[in-house]
Amino acid sequence: MSWSSDELRRLVCGVVPPLIPSAHKGQAGRIGVVGGSLEYTGAPYFAGMSALRVGADLVHVFCHREAGVPIKTFSPELMVHPVLDGTDPLGEVEELLGRLHVLVAGPGLGRRPTTFATLGQILQAARDRQLLLVLDADALFYLNDNFDTLTPGPHTLLTPNRVELARLYRSVMQTELRADAVQAEHVQRLAKRLGVTVLCKGGVDVIAYGDTVVTCDVAGSPRRCGGQGDLLSGTAATFLYWAYGTAAASGESPTVPPPVLAGWAASALTRTAAAKAFSTHGRSTLTSDMLTYIPSAFNTLFPDKVKE
Repeated sequence: MSWSSDELRRLVCGVVPPLIPSAHKGQAGRIGVVGGSLEYTGAPYFAGMSALRVGADLVHVFCHREAGVPIKTFSPELMVHPVLDGTDPLGEVEELLGRLHVLVAGPGLGRRPTTFATLGQILQAARDRQLLLVLDADALFYLNDNFDTLTPGPHTLLTPNRVELARLYRSVMQTELRADAVQAEHVQRLAKRLGVTVLCKGGVDVIAYGDTVVTCDVAGSPRRCGGQGDLLSGTAATFLYWAYGTAAASGESPTVPPPVLAGWAASALTRTAAAKAFSTHGRSTLTSDMLTYIPSAFNTLFPDKVKE
């Protein structure tokens, strides 16, 4: 079965929670971001802020000590925990895991062996609590040698670009694949083999889980500045929580699997925000510009849900 953009947009509107006076803080989403190192402090900021801009209520960032102060100064909206390179990082993170709905792992994390060892422990703890997971950036690199640690299930969403997908495909499938040769069937094959949902970013984004494959060709931006993938991972986290929450509340089998719908929504929103930023800033467009256009992009795609 295939769905048009209008049909998918309507389905997304159906999972966006209404804004009601009786709602409590955290009800619209509590998101955790595992990322941020000495070299990379912007990535977890973009992931966390995009989750908030879409409509999540609270975001916690778990980062290295060197990244803590910079991220705190970027925004007072983020709750920053510089614990990843502490004496007991897992213990520090586990104290908060039970409060979260979704965990995003990878933005700006770095690839040090000690960092990857900690990441593996955190992912295991998250799986034990059945947290929804979004794995991006350095967490995808971690999977190249540790993909067998993934627990199959649609609750895990991978968000690779074509280079990252080809690299992971070669590791998992033991078959050569060039980034410029990636097709929708490769995305679906990898998603089926791992038993997770995969959102592959490219000229046309492809989202696959099991036998379900959807694409997003919403107009975006020709700019390829760093950080845009971080916007998508944070955006996906919020939509992932909403899609699962609505499906669980309805008690009915959704037409489109929740993580696939969340992936399409994140793709469409990120692309629309990028297009709006580019229309104003042109060649000078930065990811920070795109972040400010998320509210406008949401209004364009889902106008009935902006103030509802």
